[in-house]
Formats: sequence, C-alpha cells, structure tokens
Amino acid sequence: MDNFVAGTILGFREGLEAFLIISIIFRYLLKTGADTLKKYVWIGTGIGILASVGLGGLLARVGNLIGKTDQIAKLWESVASLFAMLLVTTFIIWMIRQGSNMVATVENNIKSNISKVGIILVTSTMVAREGAEIAIFTFTGNYELSAISTGILLSLILTVLIYFSLVKVNLKTIFKITLIYLILQAGYLLGYGIHEGLSALKDLAVFSNNSILYAKAFDLSATILNHKEGVVGLPLNVLLGWYSKPEWIQFISQYAYTICIFVYMKRFSKTKLSIH
Repeated sequence: MDNFVAGTILGFREGLEAFLIISIIFRYLLKTGADTLKKYVWIGTGIGILASVGLGGLLARVGNLIGKTDQIAKLWESVASLFAMLLVTTFIIWMIRQGSNMVATVENNIKSNISKVGIILVTSTMVAREGAEIAIFTFTGNYELSAISTGILLSLILTVLIYFSLVKVNLKTIFKITLIYLILQAGYLLGYGIHEGLSALKDLAVFSNNSILYAKAFDLSATILNHKEGVVGLPLNVLLGWYSKPEWIQFISQYAYTICIFVYMKRFSKTKLSIH
C-alpha cells in the first residue's frame, strides 16, 4: 500500500506537468492563430511518450538481467539509485528555477520554434523529460505500474477539467506540494543508494563487519517506527523517506541533501521576490 501511494503521487506530479505543457502549447497556438500546427503537438507528444517507454523498458530489462538477489545486484541498485538521484536533482533544480513560470517558459520555447519541426522538437523534449522522471523513479523505487498509471490518469482528468475551465485550482500550490514530495523522494534515493552500496560491500567482504562505515545512527525497527510495517514508521517512509535503522553515513547524507535543496528553493524564491 505504501508503495502504491508513493507511486500514485509521483505519477500524478509528472503526468500533471506533462499534460499542462501540452495544454499550454495548444492554447498558445490557438491564441496566435497557428492552430493548424496542433497535429504536430500530438506527433511530438507521441515521440516523447515512446522515448519514455523505451527508457523504462531498457531499465526494466537491465534490472531483470542483473537480478535482485546477489551482491552484484545490490551494487547495481546502489549505482543506479545514485545516478538516478543526480538526474532527478537536475530536474528539481529546473523546476525550482522555471516551475513558477511554466506558462511563460513553454510559450517562449514555442515562440522561438514556431514551425512544424520546432513544435515537434519542443513538445517531444518536454514530454520526454517528464516521462524520463517517471521511468527513473519507477525503476529505482520499484513502484507498481498500476500506481504510476493511476497517478497519470488522475492528472489527465484534472488537466482536462482545467483546460475546459470546469474547475479552478491553484496550480502553484499543487506544484509546490508535489515538488516538496519529489525532493524528499530524491533524498530517499540518495539514502537508499548509500545503504545498498554499503550492504553490497559488506557481502563482498570489502570492509570488515566492524567497520565504522556500518555503524548505525539508531535502530528503531522493533518499534512502531519500523519503516516497513510500523504504524507510524510506514507513513513516515511514504511521506518523508524515513528509514528506521540507517547507517550514520546514510542518515547524514540523506537529510543533508534534503535540507540543502530546501534551502536553495527558499533562497531562490526570496531572490525572485526581491527582483520583482
């Protein structure tokens, strides 16, 4: 259930951004009298989706080839999680810097590429970026495809309602909340990658079992704070990336990363306010 909720939220976040990008392009073409180019938006969307599905399939294939049981699999999961965290961090930074001006950003990209090929390239790139995030998180987080699909479907329904002015929502608030969740999940990816890497090195006897690297910050796995099945720990795991028995290096890295990104987001927001 915890995996399903997390997957649904991530699917909703990325799906909403992708669908809103498409709707913004449609509205811009209609506003500028270039609505005859709409079909190229669909072509670009299709290319972006195919690229995302291809990436997801490639990651799934690699994961199946390596397997989930031996030390090499743990090492792979560690490397994959850390690499995914780096990619997702670039997406997060982009969203912090551009997310509040999504309409202007998309319209400027279309304005400077107002041609058949240009619209296809802009649309496919933007949709593929959101799809890549979904593929990466699905792979590294082992989220259920049904959960991701549910989130995407919900985002599609909301986007259609917004497009036809059937509902009014504060998109800035929605994006801010889901961005915060994305940052927490990226921090969890970092912690998970470090934990799996340490576990693989331990199994491979690279370091002694008594190495300081394996020292636990705390162990609350026997309490309600157990991150897998605890009454309190399970929700905290879903919402905050909580882990009930982290190594010191995992604990410090995960939360130092999260705090740094939040500080950056806060400072960038203040900088924009002072400029305006």
